[in-house]
Amino acid sequence: MIKKIVLIGAGNVATHLGSALCGAGCDVVQVYSRTKESAMELADKLSAEYTVSVDGIRCDADMYIVALKDSALQELLPMLVKGREQAFFVHTAGSMPMDIWKGYLSHYGVFYPMQTFSKQRAVDFATVPFFVEAGGETELKMLKELSPKVYEATSEQRKYLHIAAVFACNFANHMYALSARILEKHHIPFEVMLSLIDETAKKVHELPPAKAQTGPAIRYDENVINRHLDLLADVPDMQELYEKISKSIYKQK
Repeated sequence: MIKKIVLIGAGNVATHLGSALCGAGCDVVQVYSRTKESAMELADKLSAEYTVSVDGIRCDADMYIVALKDSALQELLPMLVKGREQAFFVHTAGSMPMDIWKGYLSHYGVFYPMQTFSKQRAVDFATVPFFVEAGGETELKMLKELSPKVYEATSEQRKYLHIAAVFACNFANHMYALSARILEKHHIPFEVMLSLIDETAKKVHELPPAKAQTGPAIRYDENVINRHLDLLADVPDMQELYEKISKSIYKQK
């Protein structure tokens, strides 16, 4: 059983994960962050200790969850594991291989929650898919006990999961931002798009995304497309994007 957990990181992922683990009966005993304010804030929320020093990280936890940027994980890894070589470490990154731990630790793995996290929004962790990988069967079993929705995935599979998530989430949200930019310029509130966005998202619960596609691009209605391109003449970056995405939609039908 995993009871005592140290969170290494205090960003969006660590904040939500810490709250979910505490709610599931785990004891987050310490939070590490290089920034004192963020370490204190999360530690207070979880009723845990905090430290801003790698040397101050406890050595008695059942598991260490590293939720850092990829570059920070690579930089800090040798220092994080020093004196804790027999401990169980996992990272939460979609794009980093499990083997980053190899040669440093005996017990290690990956605990990747595929979800978008913002500190100001609560997330129902019962619905979040976790993709796990571990260096041994015992560690794998321990990770599977942490969530009701767990899938095994290799580091190679997880790389493609991460790319797919960028398209489905980050790029889709960027389209909302561009939509908002157009609307704001013409004094129309973005809230008028919310019903459309919600219905689009609901449809892919029932239909394959390609079958749910509508709009001028799927039938390549050049009259409409060319009118839209003319309207975007003063923003050439958006005009180019509109044209490329329209062609991509038509080719994928």
